[in-house]
Amino acid sequence: MKKIISIICVFITFFIIYFLQINFFSWFNISGVKPNLFIILVLFIGLFMNKKIGLVIGFFMGIYLDILTSKQVGISAIILAFIGYIGDFLDKSFSKESKLTIILMVLGSTFIYEVIVYIYTSISNNVPLDMVGFIRILIIELLFNSLLTIILYPIIKNVGNLVENIFKANKLNSNYNMGKYNFTTKKGVR
Repeated sequence: MKKIISIICVFITFFIIYFLQINFFSWFNISGVKPNLFIILVLFIGLFMNKKIGLVIGFFMGIYLDILTSKQVGISAIILAFIGYIGDFLDKSFSKESKLTIILMVLGSTFIYEVIVYIYTSISNNVPLDMVGFIRILIIELLFNSLLTIILYPIIKNVGNLVENIFKANKLNSNYNMGKYNFTTKKGVR
């Protein structure tokens, strides 16, 4: 039941973020560039829930965003699903307790998302690449997402720990209870 409530809360958070993206950040932007809070949310899901949930939720959020923004349907879905999926791998490789690590994860995810979307959109629309303009936009968005991650880090950490206890605690407890980690030694052997 807690898992279902958590997933419902994620979707409510998605709609709150969508409202902020469309309304609030259209007024508060930097040189016309808005942050991409969806990348932070999907990375959060992959980090604190697990890769399957990150993949599925990232995919459906991407489809929804593609339909609403009338982009070619699928590109955001694939990239957000990938970010949700790799979040679990990042969790196993790096500590979420460090603010710097979380910021670097957000920077890497934002970079991957924006580069792939830009190249795909340019190629599919037969538009020549404008690297100077793109790099300017990318740097602003990277800074914006980093700043928001710094501001939101206490919330990300606290809510993330609650969610992680719901989604990953059962797996850890079952591994110990099933004898996967047996630390007994034979008599006389060290």
